[in-house]
Amino acid sequence: MLDIKLIRENPEKINELLKRRNPELSIDEVLKIDEERRRIQTSVDELRALRKKESQKIGELKKSGQNTDEIQSEVKKIGDDIKNLEEKQIELDNRQRDLLLHIPNIPDETTPIGASDADNIEVMRWGNPREFNFEFKAHWDLCEEKNLVDFERGVKLSQSRFTLYRGKGARLERAVINFFLEEHNRQGYEEVLPPFMANSSTMTGTGQLPKFREDMYKCEDEDLYLIPTAEVPVTNIYSGEILSEEDLPKWFAAYTPCFRREAGSAGKDTRGLIRVHQFNKVEMVKLCTPQTSAIEHEKLTNDAEEMLKLLNLPYRKVALSSGDIGFSANKCWDLEVWMPSYGTYKEISSCSNYGDYQARRANIRYRDKETGKVQFVHTINGSGLAVGRTVAAIIENFQEADGTIVIPEVLRKYTGFDKI
Repeated sequence: MLDIKLIRENPEKINELLKRRNPELSIDEVLKIDEERRRIQTSVDELRALRKKESQKIGELKKSGQNTDEIQSEVKKIGDDIKNLEEKQIELDNRQRDLLLHIPNIPDETTPIGASDADNIEVMRWGNPREFNFEFKAHWDLCEEKNLVDFERGVKLSQSRFTLYRGKGARLERAVINFFLEEHNRQGYEEVLPPFMANSSTMTGTGQLPKFREDMYKCEDEDLYLIPTAEVPVTNIYSGEILSEEDLPKWFAAYTPCFRREAGSAGKDTRGLIRVHQFNKVEMVKLCTPQTSAIEHEKLTNDAEEMLKLLNLPYRKVALSSGDIGFSANKCWDLEVWMPSYGTYKEISSCSNYGDYQARRANIRYRDKETGKVQFVHTINGSGLAVGRTVAAIIENFQEADGTIVIPEVLRKYTGFDKI
């Protein structure tokens, strides 16, 4: 959530930055409400001062034996006016908060300006896409041929875009999860296993609610949602708390299944494992001070890149434009893995810096060790990596002419086999 003080003091700059995302975005309505709130607050303060002054007069009049009915009636009227104004102020507070919850984060000055993913900027590539000397197959065909994923029965058990992993497919998926967690532990992340459901307050803290309600699965008659990413519960571990600066930075890594309805994305990448409603992911989350935020973001991105390098999967790094970054992010690096079946790179990790945007929503703060001042932390997260997409990339990139699939060497101690 944007800082109302920042909006109040820099309205033109905030509007300019928001329009880098979308020309239709504006904080004008927020400012209008804020001006009315402040005007009412001034009136309330003046009325309270008047009520105090008149109340003192009542005491003096009573001491001198004079009648106080008229002045008491006036004081009561002042009290009624204060109550009405305070109720109006609460109404305006709620309206303002609702508006702020629907306004995205402002992009960082270093985020490329653009309207969509067409304006994203490729900054580097690692590894060379393999040139096959045989007719390669898409991962969905190999999964069916080798009984690694039973797409048909996954649909039968649930609905479209749910999958049933089987045999070595299930073992490969589990191996990738274990590999990521072990590597992130080595990198210095604390492993956590959070709940796979979160309440509306937690969902609001990271920006999923209220704007993206239709993209989530909700438990009927309960204030619980299936999480779309481990970012949601892990970022909120310290919601409503004040940490000491010595506690920061905090690095977490968490495996969870992720659930996304992805309303409106039908027909886009819906074959195979690229875009499904339930998938596994290992997420990295950081809480840090504003001063270390940019450095921690780069470190986290490098940690995700290392996973791809260890697996020997060709990838590219892309700076997302202002029109393509996530709702709560101010800067984002996308890591995209080479997928032969698409003849291009596909997103496998988004590493985002949120500044204090999520921390304001979730009220996550720390106390500065020098000044004692309480301020908001910065939050950062990224996939390390999306597991299903990693499995798909392994199957496609390491298939052989005889139909076998070679397992990357770093995974073999987890799978127990070196090929499928």
